[in-house]
Amino acid sequence: MNKNREELINASMFTLLLKLSIPGIIGMLVIGLYNLCDAIFVGKLVGETALGAVSISSPFTFINNCIAVLIGVGSSSILSRAIGSKNDKVVDKILGNLIVSVLVSSLIVTVLGCFFAERLLRFSGAKGDILDLGVSYLRIVYIGSFFVNFSQSANMLIRGEGKMKEAMGIMALGAILNIILDPIFIKTLGFGVEGAAIATVIAQVIQALVTFIYFKRNKSIIPVNKLEFAFDLMPEILSVGGSAATMQLMYLVQQTGLYKITSMYGGDEQLILMGIALKVLMFTFIPLWGMGQGLQPIVGMNFGAKKYDRVKDSVKIFSIASVILIGVLWSFYMIKPKVVLGWFINDKTAIENGYNLFRLMFLAFPVSGVIVMTMTFFQSIGKGGKSAVIILLKQLVLFLPIAIILTKVIGIKGVWAASTVTDLIVLLFCFVLLSIEFKKLDSLN
Repeated sequence: MNKNREELINASMFTLLLKLSIPGIIGMLVIGLYNLCDAIFVGKLVGETALGAVSISSPFTFINNCIAVLIGVGSSSILSRAIGSKNDKVVDKILGNLIVSVLVSSLIVTVLGCFFAERLLRFSGAKGDILDLGVSYLRIVYIGSFFVNFSQSANMLIRGEGKMKEAMGIMALGAILNIILDPIFIKTLGFGVEGAAIATVIAQVIQALVTFIYFKRNKSIIPVNKLEFAFDLMPEILSVGGSAATMQLMYLVQQTGLYKITSMYGGDEQLILMGIALKVLMFTFIPLWGMGQGLQPIVGMNFGAKKYDRVKDSVKIFSIASVILIGVLWSFYMIKPKVVLGWFINDKTAIENGYNLFRLMFLAFPVSGVIVMTMTFFQSIGKGGKSAVIILLKQLVLFLPIAIILTKVIGIKGVWAASTVTDLIVLLFCFVLLSIEFKKLDSLN
């Protein structure tokens, strides 16, 4: 623990950027491969209707993501600050509390999710074959809720202690298994859409077992003690993790609203194109979350050690690096949008109708790097409320009204343009919040 702590509060920021961000990015990309591979394999091996079913179901899988990040981000933030301030009593409680919290919440999701799956999809505008296939896919995903939630939230603890390579390796195992199993269950065994969900659940079960073995064999400084709620930690876990969970929940609300508006103004082709664009959008966000996972222990431990200048420097450097990184992907999307759409569907007419709309959605995407680093900063110093405000503005308060207004003014293009307009407004808001908080850190110095 001391070696890791000393490195994070003393090493050069550029060295830490590379050491923590690269495995963090790879690890988070691995997580994104689950849904992306499901969509690609289903679209190519089963058909566009099946792809529509997986796409319209995906927002409701964020319910599990909400649980994982609620408990995982909150616990990881407390862990990093506890390591920074050398508070071993807190470190000892973290994992047992996480396991019990994940178990209880996942059981609730499994029961309610399986029961309400059809109603949720109908609300999104799904009907006919898309509805039937979507219900089957979603119910299987919900059955595996505990395993996905434990593996993801516990992986955040591994990152929270600064062991990004170990976290990446475990996540890579799950993704590789999913990629191998997808075509086997979808095509070879003939399960179709259900096969994609089965493959994902099996991969997550194995990943959860490997994660537990990692802690049990003392590879981590976090011991597997009594499996019980740490009631003294839960308020802060829920407060800090709540902002991250709010983002997942707002993705659900945002994407459900997008599908609803798209269904009203566009029809099935637009619905399929929107599904593809949102898959790519979520996948492109993942490198940003990876950099955020690298930033979190640096901010948390330096804040705990009262090295506030390093806290500010880390946020600035990671923000600049994230914009540059995403700028590379963004350039490819702008230059070759038809290639990206062609990864998912074979219909050339749909690709021709959709590629300029795809560009419109991603027009201002690089600024998302600053937005994500700002949210990570506030979560890491225990001020999850400010992070939640940014999320609410980005995903709900600004986005849906802008999408509705623009759609009424310029038609279906308004749905696609809403992301660009919203991101630019939220970027300005982030600059204001950072400026205020940095002044507070200066006064603490």
